Amino acid sequence: MDPLVAAIDQGTSSTRFLVFNAKTAEVMSLHQVEINQSFPKEGWVEEDPKEIMQSVYECMERTCEKLSQLNIDISNIKAVGVTNQRETTLVWDKETGEPLYNAIVWLDLRTQSTVESLINKAPGKNKNHLKHKTGLPISTYFSAVKLRWLLDNVDEVRQAVLSERAMFGTVDSWIIWCLTGGKNGGVHCTDVSNASRTMLFNIHSLDWDPELCRYFDVPMKILPKVRSSSEIYGWMKSSSLAGVPISGCLGDQSAALVGQMCFQEGQAKNTYGTGCFLLRNTGTKPLMSDHGLLTTVAYKLGKDEPACYALEGSVAIAGAVVRWLKDNLGIVKSSSEIEKLAAAVGTSYGCYFVPAFSGLYAPYWEPSARGIICGLTQFTNRNHLAFAALEAVCFQTREILDAMNQDSGVPLTELQVDGGMTSNRLLMQLQADILCIPVVQPTMSETTALGAAMAAGAAEGVGVWSLSPSHLPHVTSEKYEPQINSDESEFRFSRWKKAVQRSMNWETTEPCCNSNDPQL
Repeated sequence: MDPLVAAIDQGTSSTRFLVFNAKTAEVMSLHQVEINQSFPKEGWVEEDPKEIMQSVYECMERTCEKLSQLNIDISNIKAVGVTNQRETTLVWDKETGEPLYNAIVWLDLRTQSTVESLINKAPGKNKNHLKHKTGLPISTYFSAVKLRWLLDNVDEVRQAVLSERAMFGTVDSWIIWCLTGGKNGGVHCTDVSNASRTMLFNIHSLDWDPELCRYFDVPMKILPKVRSSSEIYGWMKSSSLAGVPISGCLGDQSAALVGQMCFQEGQAKNTYGTGCFLLRNTGTKPLMSDHGLLTTVAYKLGKDEPACYALEGSVAIAGAVVRWLKDNLGIVKSSSEIEKLAAAVGTSYGCYFVPAFSGLYAPYWEPSARGIICGLTQFTNRNHLAFAALEAVCFQTREILDAMNQDSGVPLTELQVDGGMTSNRLLMQLQADILCIPVVQPTMSETTALGAAMAAGAAEGVGVWSLSPSHLPHVTSEKYEPQINSDESEFRFSRWKKAVQRSMNWETTEPCCNSNDPQL
């Protein structure tokens, strides 16, 4: 039997556990559990850290049961990799093992006033004041401001810091700490790709930066140890997989870059999940963007390997817009139904939907924006709205692709895609039409989990997965060619940009016009 490698893929809306054949990269079995998000106040997004861990254990056990039914011996699983929603922020008590507050999700906006005051205090009110070290603008998106909120507003967190019981981590750190023993000797670590999303990490020195920690007033002793993305961090303590090494760790977008085999400078992929994330490998040099993209650590595949960097265009709301149409408006019963609804009309009929639910991310970084639907007439119905929602995902991708092409000076000639939404064929065709370049979708859509499995299997001391180009499995894919003329595409894109302008400066924390407005 070929060796197997497993991956925990803890995303914003679900947790999955997948087991791969290390020689063929074939998925042997998987299990998925949805995660509840809570919205305690407008703009707040939280998840329960214990539910996250419960879902991880459930997915592992169910997958192991499925493997047994297939007569596959789980002792063939030689390593486990972890990939996760990035930036989401947790603080827990290392003595009791209990979370001290819910996880504050990357999409959360409670820190908007903090961010505005930090930017106002920065020289020249420049949101890129820390970018030379972090690669990131000051934004609600990243962990440091969320951690600052917890330190300022949650008594239990403050007390735990004072009595030296507090541990901070992103979701990867929480999972690895729990799986390697938790309060009984759990390993408190993170990898460079996740650390680079906190705003506390220096992407040049590849370590926590004392000056950044002072800037956000974060005590360094609560931070996890930063490791490479591919090495043995520790061993599973309980569950059916006790004794198996955990040896891969990558933020979900980095994992998808690895899973899409984008190891060469200039290769790029776009992942359609809760949000949309376009990453382009820039090699061993961090490239700074002049067009609103982030500079991030893509991966470091081994202790002694160099770090590779990427330019990233981040869009907050992609698949989340479909979830919103389903859960909030009730106009679709399932996520798959949106394709049928939109296809029935084949056009948005002049309706544009800017889903700026969490402000606008790249390339604007405008936390004051909010969602708008414009161009409505008496003719507009739910089918047009469904179509406009899919188009919004494509237009947002076009904006970050344009920025990426301007920054690198070498336009992408096709776009490699992955993620849950890529099963929507109408969306993929629309994307090719709006970008005016072909869209290439691998037949195996689980690239995020695959990337984490590759990092785990290739780690020193595991060595069951070779990352050398000659050993990488051949990937079959489907190609969507643009089918409309570029004039029509440009016209629709210019209307979209007009709609984006209308969504801006909606919700600011500075008091303005009407002091009776309950929103202010």
